[in-house]
Amino acid sequence: MTFPVIGVVGGGQLARMMAPAATALGFELRVLAEGDDVSAVSAVPATPVGDYKDLQTLLEFSKGLDVMTFDHEHVPTDHLRALQEAGVNVQPGPDALVHAQDKLVMRAAIDRLELPNPAWASVVDVDALVEFGDRTGWPVVLKTPRGGYDGKGVRIVASADEAAETADWFAAMSPLLAEAKVEFTRELSALVARNPDGEARAWPVVHTIQVDGVCDEVIAPALDIPLEVAAAAEDAALRIAAELDVTGVLAVELFETPGAGAGFLINELAMRPHNTGHWTQDGSITSQFEQHLRAVLNLPLGATDALAPVTVMKNFLGGDNQDLFSAYPMALASEPAAKVHCYGKSVRRGRKIGHVNLVGSSTAEVDSVRRRAAAVAGIIRDGRAAAEEPSALFEENA
Repeated sequence: MTFPVIGVVGGGQLARMMAPAATALGFELRVLAEGDDVSAVSAVPATPVGDYKDLQTLLEFSKGLDVMTFDHEHVPTDHLRALQEAGVNVQPGPDALVHAQDKLVMRAAIDRLELPNPAWASVVDVDALVEFGDRTGWPVVLKTPRGGYDGKGVRIVASADEAAETADWFAAMSPLLAEAKVEFTRELSALVARNPDGEARAWPVVHTIQVDGVCDEVIAPALDIPLEVAAAAEDAALRIAAELDVTGVLAVELFETPGAGAGFLINELAMRPHNTGHWTQDGSITSQFEQHLRAVLNLPLGATDALAPVTVMKNFLGGDNQDLFSAYPMALASEPAAKVHCYGKSVRRGRKIGHVNLVGSSTAEVDSVRRRAAAVAGIIRDGRAAAEEPSALFEENA
């Protein structure tokens, strides 16, 4: 018996963070990288460079693999079907993954499952967008069904007059997804994992804080959430995983809507490890990266219990400091309990380059944990300590 070989399409930070879990379990990880300088290259020895949009490249990469999985959802669906027909073990399969690739397909599936969905429509032109906005109320959210991430491919349309300015989007891609703009109190994420045998496990529902469309911070578990809402959100994620035959990690991003319906509406799906699950590296018995590998190999899943009453994950984006390591002595000394995860990327302003995890001994100290995690992240980003703690920011995002 030999240990399995797992191929990951995409060489970003998610593939990079699968490497320690694969090493610990004795698995061989191979990554199809977009270039010689992507995040996973320095962490995974076998990283051939190739175009994931080219079927022959994918077929060549698949040779010798026990399973193929993904760092992102952008591989063409038709290519995934062709890989399956060629005998490649693709996990998650294309019939499931298309729901994370195409937001119109996802919205239709959420309706079919009778789970909480915002009002939405497939719109083919500006007139159809205006009709939707007049019917549901302005503003509305316009999204590209495929290819969007971290706030890209999303725009708020405030009025029928403003809708005329979206003609270029329809010229580039049609139909588009129109959604009613949801009034919500905060964003949540329900993270689960499922293997092909149908075993599934869920982590606690978490509170996510977005800045400019990018996940900035995660508080795990979400505090002050009614037990029935948390249970319903977890059940919805598990049901989506089962009904869509998802394998691997599934993240269900949610809008919390207290007092309305189930108390939440479903925003988006991701079928891979997810930014809102990075806290599990240091705050859960089984990290999302280990769980994803176990799931796609159809192994028994690990326990998802939290290791502390509260864990905070704080992203840091590229800023003024180009020499990240030069800031490590100050950052690590400022908070010895912090766990720093750096993605091996060149620094570019606004680019995700790492995150900090920090656990707390009680939920009462969550504000302190947030400030301390943010301070470590800020030192690495800026190369210096902040002049003062950004307490106003935490009150605003609480």
